[in-house]
Amino acid sequence: QVQVVESGGGLVQPGGSLRLSCAASGRIDKLNGMGWYRQVQGKERELVARISSGGTTYYQDSVKGRFTISRDTGENTVYLQMLSLKPEDTAVYFCNVDVTLVVNVEGATVNKNYWGKGTLVTVSA
Repeated sequence: QVQVVESGGGLVQPGGSLRLSCAASGRIDKLNGMGWYRQVQGKERELVARISSGGTTYYQDSVKGRFTISRDTGENTVYLQMLSLKPEDTAVYFCNVDVTLVVNVEGATVNKNYWGKGTLVTVSA
């Protein structure tokens, strides 16, 4: 089983910054893409940023230039540095990871996707 735990959320004033962290642990044979999503109550969960195993990044247009996603492969950790925060960034932020597991002695693999429980980011004066 794989555990995904986010941290770093909190209350910040508009224009402020926060750094979210997400650690994946447990049985992970290969860690693939990792990403951050966010959800506002009553709305669908949306992709904020994602980083591949090779370091390729993707950002939602509304956060480009303000948010930076990075990963520490050795620690199975992904970060989201958020600058110039706006009230509309207020949401629960979820970490998502894709992993590859070896399922038998022949080396057959299966890909699985896991979510954390989320961390609340509130941007308000």
